[in-house]
Amino acid sequence: MAACCGAVRGFLFEYDTPRIVLIRSRKVGLINRAVQLAILAYVIGWVFLWEKGYQETDSVVSSVTTKVKGVTMTNTSTLGTRIWDVADYVIPPQEKNAVFIMTNVIFTLNQSQGHCPELPDDNTECNNNSSCVPGYVSTHSNGIQTGACIPYNSSIKTCEVFAWCPVEDDYHIPKPAFLQGAENFTILVKNNIWYPKFNFSKRNILPTFSSTYLKNCIYDAQTDPFCPIFRLGKIVEAAGQNFQEMAVEGGVMGLQINWNCNLDRAASHCVPKYSFRRLDNKDSANTVSPGYNFRFAKYYKDSSGIETRTLIKAYGIRLDIIVFGKAGKFDVIPTMINIGSGLALFGVATVLCDIVVLYCMKKRYYYREKKYKYVEDYELDLSNPLSQ
Repeated sequence: MAACCGAVRGFLFEYDTPRIVLIRSRKVGLINRAVQLAILAYVIGWVFLWEKGYQETDSVVSSVTTKVKGVTMTNTSTLGTRIWDVADYVIPPQEKNAVFIMTNVIFTLNQSQGHCPELPDDNTECNNNSSCVPGYVSTHSNGIQTGACIPYNSSIKTCEVFAWCPVEDDYHIPKPAFLQGAENFTILVKNNIWYPKFNFSKRNILPTFSSTYLKNCIYDAQTDPFCPIFRLGKIVEAAGQNFQEMAVEGGVMGLQINWNCNLDRAASHCVPKYSFRRLDNKDSANTVSPGYNFRFAKYYKDSSGIETRTLIKAYGIRLDIIVFGKAGKFDVIPTMINIGSGLALFGVATVLCDIVVLYCMKKRYYYREKKYKYVEDYELDLSNPLSQ
């Protein structure tokens, strides 16, 4: 007990003051050290080793261009024997970070503007003119109704429309896909990346590649993981899909390029990693409007000046190239910030220890009672200084 001296009426004496006595047990000390070790492991293991808290980081800036190659042949009663090359099946020729390759198609040949029967459905079938409304246009109409009810075939009548005639019939999608050979088409993906904070740039055609290598390589995750040329069928297969099934109605694929670079190491260690997945998530339980398709037309004028067109409904695979990544490099500022934050966490150890001991342990009531011990003042007999 601490003793202090005082003077009363000319006499010296000692008196005691109250103080708090902290009761520490061996178990409490072990808990405190365990919390401190956990904090130390978190700071060193997670913050510095795993998350590289000693590095300044930057996000990637990227540009992508593509080049498709491949030729296939079809032989149909409508078109006869025909060769299809890049100019025929890549539509449009260039997109931003994407490419579309047509795999299936419905042609409506020699359309011209005029009057013709609408496709039969619940809203267009009729028995007489009273069933057709002049000027009526629905969401799925191919043209504007004239008010006449005319034969569509020998057994069905439909409302007449002013439209591009004959109207398109897309009820039956070609199976198997029109361009089955698209499976072997190849796509060269050129990707340039830049980390502006570190003024570091690179591209996925690595410095070690030669022209001969680039002409002959095809990407393979095991044997050739850095080749930037991909076979379309292999991309679909790597995403766990069947190409010939997907080619019928089309779909959207994602080619992901990951540039995670540790710039404290040599630049040669900064290389891309490729992965693939289907983005439109085909669901067997939801078959409404599946796949990917759109329409476009090619226009002509005959010798008499009449405009005609070929309407093309194209089904195909849209490949989106998605580039992401992060680069890190040693910097004093984040290092000192994380060291300071780690040291501050050690001050929390005592608080956490108290919470565990006083609220979580079985003997919490005992520790709560013994945590503080109060010592009362002695009674002072000022009339008898010798008793002091």
